[in-house]
Amino acid sequence: MRQPKLGSSSLHTHVMCVAMFTVNTLHGRAVKRRRRITARGLVTVLAAACLAACAVGPDFKRPASATPAAYRVPEESSVSADGAGPSASESAASAYAQRFITGANPADEWWTVFASRDLDAVVREAIARNQTLAAAQAKVAEARELVKAQAGNLYPQLSLDGGAGRQKYGTQFLGPLVNNLPTYSYASAGLAVQYQVDYTGGIARSVEQREALAQYQRSEADATYLLLTGSVVAEATQVAAARAKIQAVAELLAEDRSNLDLVRTAFANGSVTRVDELTAESQLATDEALLPPLRQQLAAARHALAVLTAHAPGEWTPPDFSLSALTLPMQLPVSLPSELAHRRPDILAAEAQLHAATAAVGVATANLYPQITLTATGGWQSVPGQTLFTRSNAAWSLISGITAPLFDGGTLRAERRAAVDELRSSAARYQEVVLESFGQVADALDALTHDGQLVAAQTNALASATSNVELARESYAVGNSGILQVIDAQRRRLDAQVGFLYAEAQQYLDTTQLFLALGGGNRL
Repeated sequence: MRQPKLGSSSLHTHVMCVAMFTVNTLHGRAVKRRRRITARGLVTVLAAACLAACAVGPDFKRPASATPAAYRVPEESSVSADGAGPSASESAASAYAQRFITGANPADEWWTVFASRDLDAVVREAIARNQTLAAAQAKVAEARELVKAQAGNLYPQLSLDGGAGRQKYGTQFLGPLVNNLPTYSYASAGLAVQYQVDYTGGIARSVEQREALAQYQRSEADATYLLLTGSVVAEATQVAAARAKIQAVAELLAEDRSNLDLVRTAFANGSVTRVDELTAESQLATDEALLPPLRQQLAAARHALAVLTAHAPGEWTPPDFSLSALTLPMQLPVSLPSELAHRRPDILAAEAQLHAATAAVGVATANLYPQITLTATGGWQSVPGQTLFTRSNAAWSLISGITAPLFDGGTLRAERRAAVDELRSSAARYQEVVLESFGQVADALDALTHDGQLVAAQTNALASATSNVELARESYAVGNSGILQVIDAQRRRLDAQVGFLYAEAQQYLDTTQLFLALGGGNRL
């Protein structure tokens, strides 16, 4: 509904009428009926107070953001020099390119597309044991309980009161005409009910705010879940890539040792110089220096997997992942841009923060209005020698109260202005998160397109370098070239092989990144 303007005559008159009606009803009935107020009178008071029942402040609406028709601008296909069509390299790259299925959503357990049982098992273990995810789930449970706690303020608060004591009043209690009041003992028991009339909807807005914060925690837990699964897949890929690079260097070292043996034999026969032997020894030592950094990369990835699965690195070793055991999905689902805001947990978290900020404006607005409280008590009071639970010892009261802010140094209005500013800030953050999400999806799509081209180019480079090594070794064996040509050919092949492994691993990593950018599948 439309929010009344603060200080308007209609709203001011309405609030004052409600307050005056509440007070006059109670006072009038007390005088005319000798302080006997019936339940019907209480219902009348509540009905009058609720005539203005509405939630002040703006109602939350899901923000509208500009949704592009596509995530990215398609690249123009290059043509060959004669303008006949795609070049030979582009045709070869198409064999390694992944296809995007627009309008399809990732599977719930999206990591299963890599078809690795070991990977599936490690991801499941991480979900079951990870402490960060457990903490996020506990925060969700906490937020839900806080919603229930806040919602309790919507209902009357019932309490049981009881007491016993001994006391004496002085002259000040009843004045000088009644002096020397005797000391007496007493006992009492009864019930008390207190209810705050939420005619402005301030309490309802506070419940709404708590519900929005609970949704924020749920979205944060979903984001933690998504990041956890993505991190496990990424670290498993790093393990596989490091092991493949170590294997490539090990094969190179075997060739270096073979070359060194050949050179030493030739030197013993006098067909080569001492320089050739030293060159072969130097190359072997240089290539051996490649192993420690790769082993460190492998160890770091294994340690990261151990931590993600809540294991100490010294007590758990992950499976020996290999790139050949992972299946690269050649068809990838890509959600529509219009669906991205409903799938990504960070966007949903920003939306929940915006909802909470909207409700906070309503809470701050309600604080500007008078607060009406109804209190009812009933029970028994007695002194020694009397039976407590008798009709003559019954006591009760029914009280209404109203508290209106008159002067607070501008605190309440400043708090409302601050809430409005926070609302604007949350709206801007939401739009920024949406834009960044579109950018991340576009980056992942372009990266996968270029990964296919890179894998094709590195495949050709590796094939050429392997052939060059074979020719160099044959030429050296018949004496047509020196050892330097063989070493140079081997160096080029190692570079090509490492480049191919990097491109292959990057294709797996960017595939994982696309699933994360799309929000993954269904979450917790």
